Amino acid sequence: MSKFESKSPREVAREVLEIEAAAVHDLLDQLDERFDSAIALLVACKGRVVCTGIGKSGLVMQKIAATLSSTGTPALFLHPADAIHGDLGMITDSDLVLAASYSGTTQELQRLAELVRRLGVGFIVMTGNADSPLARNATVHLPVEIDQEACPLNLAPTASSTATLAMGDALAMALLQAKGFTRDDFARLHPGGSLGKGLVKLRELMHTGAEVPRVDQEVALKDAVREISAKGMGITAVTGPNRELLGCITDGDLRRRLASDGDMLDVTAGDCMGASPLTIAADELAAAALKTMEDNRITALFVCEGDKLEGIVHLHDLWRIQLF
Repeated sequence: MSKFESKSPREVAREVLEIEAAAVHDLLDQLDERFDSAIALLVACKGRVVCTGIGKSGLVMQKIAATLSSTGTPALFLHPADAIHGDLGMITDSDLVLAASYSGTTQELQRLAELVRRLGVGFIVMTGNADSPLARNATVHLPVEIDQEACPLNLAPTASSTATLAMGDALAMALLQAKGFTRDDFARLHPGGSLGKGLVKLRELMHTGAEVPRVDQEVALKDAVREISAKGMGITAVTGPNRELLGCITDGDLRRRLASDGDMLDVTAGDCMGASPLTIAADELAAAALKTMEDNRITALFVCEGDKLEGIVHLHDLWRIQLF
């Protein structure tokens, strides 16, 4: 009889989630010096991490390989059956093998383990059975033991695969930290997609040189109007003799000036500018610029180093990379 018999679908779902959440939580008590040893092996690996497993474990290991690769550790997935039928040559002596089998008795993996040990390659195994052949033959055994599967029949890999996946993520994130992997590294490996676009630095997007709308503080306001029109960003910087940013003039500033007294003669850019414009550094991320623009309801940010004007980034530049 199913342990979920007579329960509604929502009640079944809730119990499944509770069982799987408990399985992940219970991993905390299984973390010990073996995890530290596994991280040390991974950090020392000069080649690739070859992830392997069969069935549901194989699918989990494919995801772990992808996570490792995207966070600075070259990794690939190798099916154990393919490995013992000709693809073992994919493993070099500078690689490391990371395997998963909840029972620890998968025959294809046992055969692969023997071959891997002959190659002298590090072998990390995640299993729920510390007495299994795979655990005994591992360089490091990482326990992922669970109390029960979330399957009503306690048969289909559910909580066990979730626990293995979570342990793999824990490995990948601890390894990321140990290697000093940064946001810049992440951006380099993710040039496409919203994540990568959000990590683009403004230095790669900003307008510089003659493209920057800029006037000296002493010029006539009419010259500032010409600069705003010529550069097409609805704004111009007002700078001092050493290109220090003193303020800015926007289309809105001009409209307010006209509405107040209409005096546009014998007025300098310095007289009309708004002081203390918002600025941002060239090494800030595009996502940070977008947030500043949205929070302050503006469409452009001056890029400065200290008080020196370096460039400008416009909302259109963020549209261009499809940041949102």
